[in-house]
Amino acid sequence: MRWLFVALVLLTAGCATVGTAKPPAAQAGVAFDRNGERGSFADGFAEPSTGRMVTADDPVRVASLSKLVVAIGVMKLVEAGKLDLDGDVSTWLGWRLRNPAFPDRPVSLRMLLSHTSSVRDHDDQYAIPLDGLVRTAIADATSWDAAHGPVENYFAYANMNFPIVASIVERVTGERFDRWMRAEVLNPMALDACYNWPTCSDEAVALAVVLTQDGQAVKDDLGGRRPTCPVSPSADGGCDLWLWRAGDNGAMFAPQGGLRISARGLARVGRMLLNGGMLDGGRMLSPQSVDMLLTPVWRFDGHNGDTDHGFYCSFGLASQQIPTSGAGCNDDPIGDGVVRVGHGGDAYGLRSGIWIDRATGTGVAFFVTGLPADPPRGRSAFRAAEEATFKRTLALLAR
Repeated sequence: MRWLFVALVLLTAGCATVGTAKPPAAQAGVAFDRNGERGSFADGFAEPSTGRMVTADDPVRVASLSKLVVAIGVMKLVEAGKLDLDGDVSTWLGWRLRNPAFPDRPVSLRMLLSHTSSVRDHDDQYAIPLDGLVRTAIADATSWDAAHGPVENYFAYANMNFPIVASIVERVTGERFDRWMRAEVLNPMALDACYNWPTCSDEAVALAVVLTQDGQAVKDDLGGRRPTCPVSPSADGGCDLWLWRAGDNGAMFAPQGGLRISARGLARVGRMLLNGGMLDGGRMLSPQSVDMLLTPVWRFDGHNGDTDHGFYCSFGLASQQIPTSGAGCNDDPIGDGVVRVGHGGDAYGLRSGIWIDRATGTGVAFFVTGLPADPPRGRSAFRAAEEATFKRTLALLAR
């Protein structure tokens, strides 16, 4: 009878995700406003091998949504006077960061956070081994755009920006990136969340959502235990975290995509942003910092960036604005024309999102797992499964 129940749950989940060949492994969503949660849902498997069902409180690797939370941490350091958005980041790194094709143009934090730095991804070079260096990875000329410099307002999404940002955070705080983020960003928002697992509680580890593709576990199949090595091992296969030195390898705990957090936890992040930096009576950021975080730095004008099939057309500091009018843009997953700001995630068969409507003070947070590597596109540049889960979560606001 248990397996009959599970099959019915998955059938229901599949009906909510139009356009996919198979139903997703799991879905969860939370709708919220400035005052609290408005509704939630969760169905499917968190751990397919055991039949454990997913809940809105189970932590999942939310992929690039991790970047938005990193940017919240950066803004805290800006407010404290330890960083500024427009200075040459070489000052904090302790070595000269330059696009070799534009050696006289400094790179700023604003550029790194908004993907206008001219940094480019290649061959997953941002997944730097434990004994590697960010400085070495970025020294490769293929890590840069030779045609567009860092001051030309040219956008191209690149994960490699964020290991650089995390290295800067470590340099100015003297703390390991994952520990500093837990202490200064996640704990103050009462989130049992973490980058790459070391700072999460045992309870959170036990509830990890396994990410699957084509029916196979590809990430976080933990079985209730912490991973043997929570980072990319050294070249010799070793995993001695005592090798860590502040700022050498900001990629170690995957700032570009390694955040483990629940849908309900994401909703708390959204509520903080909706409330101008306040959450449950405590202040995380000033209203000015929230505005700066969410205000577009770049907007597509028809030729000044790579939109990824019209997905990216307006971008702030690790925040995306949708929808955008104009030729070449197809970034309205709901089709209602409502302006929203947030970030999406895509990795290991997962799609995730946190999107807030600042005008009405409402928002949604969600994830869907078990998708193929290239899931069907929907009515927009978003994927069909992503659109369906977005709409399902948004419908909770109408109740």
